[in-house]
Amino acid sequence: MAKKRDQNTLYCSFCGRSEREVELMLPGMNGCICNDCAERAVELSHEYLNKISQSQLTDLDLESLPKPEEIKAYLDQYVIGQETAKRYLSVAVYNHYKRLNQKSDDIDIEKSNIIIVGPTGTGKTLLAKTIARMLKVPFAIVDATVLTEAGYVGEDIESLLTRLLAACDYNVAEAERGIVFIDEIDKIARKGDNPSITRDVSGEGVQQGLLKLLEGSVVNVPPQGGRKHPEQKMIAVDTKNILFICGGAFEGIERKIAQRLNTHVVGYGAGNHVSKSDRDKLLHFVAPQDLRSYGLIPEIIGRLPILTNLEPLDRDALLRILTEPRNAIVRQYKKLLDMDGVELVVEDDVLGFIVDKSIEYKLGARGLRSLFETIMIDVMYEAPTMKKKRYVLTREFAERQLSKSHFELLSATHSTSQQ
Repeated sequence: MAKKRDQNTLYCSFCGRSEREVELMLPGMNGCICNDCAERAVELSHEYLNKISQSQLTDLDLESLPKPEEIKAYLDQYVIGQETAKRYLSVAVYNHYKRLNQKSDDIDIEKSNIIIVGPTGTGKTLLAKTIARMLKVPFAIVDATVLTEAGYVGEDIESLLTRLLAACDYNVAEAERGIVFIDEIDKIARKGDNPSITRDVSGEGVQQGLLKLLEGSVVNVPPQGGRKHPEQKMIAVDTKNILFICGGAFEGIERKIAQRLNTHVVGYGAGNHVSKSDRDKLLHFVAPQDLRSYGLIPEIIGRLPILTNLEPLDRDALLRILTEPRNAIVRQYKKLLDMDGVELVVEDDVLGFIVDKSIEYKLGARGLRSLFETIMIDVMYEAPTMKKKRYVLTREFAERQLSKSHFELLSATHSTSQQ
């Protein structure tokens, strides 16, 4: 019951402060609570419920675990095309979490890490992020380009797990069942075909350091990331149940594939000449030996047993990306303007114009948003004070907006570099 010094003063039943010491006092049937205690109670309840839901979803049993068809159907809502990669990922993730539910017997199912090869802007990061969101497991995206061998300027290999720990509020048990996406894995390729005489501290050295993480071992992770210090307290993390998904553009690997297939990427050939459309599909034939030729060491290739590729996005796929996914770019801008009470209508010619420019500048799917943002910047600036409630985006307006921007300079630079 609320403590009262007199009939006109109320005290919080939790912290004991009087109504004069707080901004707001909420009286109840048998007591009172101040605004500070109420806010803290809400934070604690959300934190507790999130931990309960995460622990229940992390301990996925076979009945509640989404089947490969369900995982792919979910990916289809956010990722356009890439049917082969989505099938590989769905099966690999399903088998990984089945492995976590296996009963101890004579057969020990090994971990199946994944490596995705594909041009920039084709959806490597989006695929991994979407799967993690569906399963509601801790997920972290890390960049391999900042890693160096232990003792050199840069980040230690173990710091990859720092972001995974941060994603689950440093709950080690949850982190040990999470997913880590290592981006730009091709940037740590060996610099030459032969082992380096000098130390390759950001290439082969990093690959060797990743071996134990990918295979599964207990590593000491610095809680704040960065370099290790002797006086720093470490967090022990077992990586045997962490699924690693690696992605990279592997620029120029088509030549390695073409050499293996005895074809020509450029030039003239009487019997082995391939058309441009066939050359664009060379990534479909990528194999582990091509990764080895590119500069990945055999040990790390063996710890990434599932190899799949992403196809370059054609014009139809880019058009679908603009409008079809649940979080499509056009839908996002329509929602933004709708919040200001303005209806946005985008003509089909505008979508085709944006896609053509993205192909011309070789920007991929990422370029669609930057182009759309450039076209819409003046509209978004005027929308909150706009009197009309309906705005039609035309191709003529889009062309004028791009002509005022620097995209034509990008086009000129690109054409010069091609000569």
